[in-house]
Amino acid sequence: MTQIPFIGYHCDGFPPVEHALDEPNGLLVAGGDLSPERLVEAYRKGIFPWFEDDQPILWWSPAPRAVFYPAEFTPSKSLRKTLRKQTFNITIDTVFPDVISSCSKPRPSGDGTWITGDMIEAYVTLHQLGYAHSIEAWFENELVGGLYGICLGSVFFGESMFSTKSDASKVAFCSLVELCKSKNIDLIDCQVANPHLTSLGAIDISRATFKEHLQALIPNEQALDRHKGAWSNGQ
Repeated sequence: MTQIPFIGYHCDGFPPVEHALDEPNGLLVAGGDLSPERLVEAYRKGIFPWFEDDQPILWWSPAPRAVFYPAEFTPSKSLRKTLRKQTFNITIDTVFPDVISSCSKPRPSGDGTWITGDMIEAYVTLHQLGYAHSIEAWFENELVGGLYGICLGSVFFGESMFSTKSDASKVAFCSLVELCKSKNIDLIDCQVANPHLTSLGAIDISRATFKEHLQALIPNEQALDRHKGAWSNGQ
């Protein structure tokens, strides 16, 4: 593998995302820390951490980038049928630590998790600071699905979702889309496409287009904190 830069705890910042490797796709740099300041800087530039417990912190900016445009999202016929049934009760930002902990559990496929203990701690801190948010799906008072991510400016950076009951995470995602529409959040980033995201309608865009979106939707420090703070079902 081609060598990548290693950053310390007091670096000036990240290298340009155009320096990311083609293989593995998007690997940009290693090192640094998971402080709120570092994470906010990373996401604002289209960079996110993804690593395992036995690795240094690895930072990524893959291409193409999988995204949703909330204004253009249309649920499938089968998903609309599920939504009409109102099987799940949706809440927002009520049990963020439970959502991220549920997302960190191994999948039925047997795959391990990249949401380490350090990652959980870092994102819970971002939630407490008003940057990270969760959408929760409940069935008979049990948390059965949800998702979490970070909102900066008019962009929601989705991180992970989970479901223990069929369609729970999809309904949570539909609720996120409606919330984004109500808050004039114009882009949902979901990093890299997978079959679940593709089934929901995720599309791929180039790194250059994604970078242009970020510059337009998070243009300055004032815009950065536009939606900072706890969200609720009534907002």
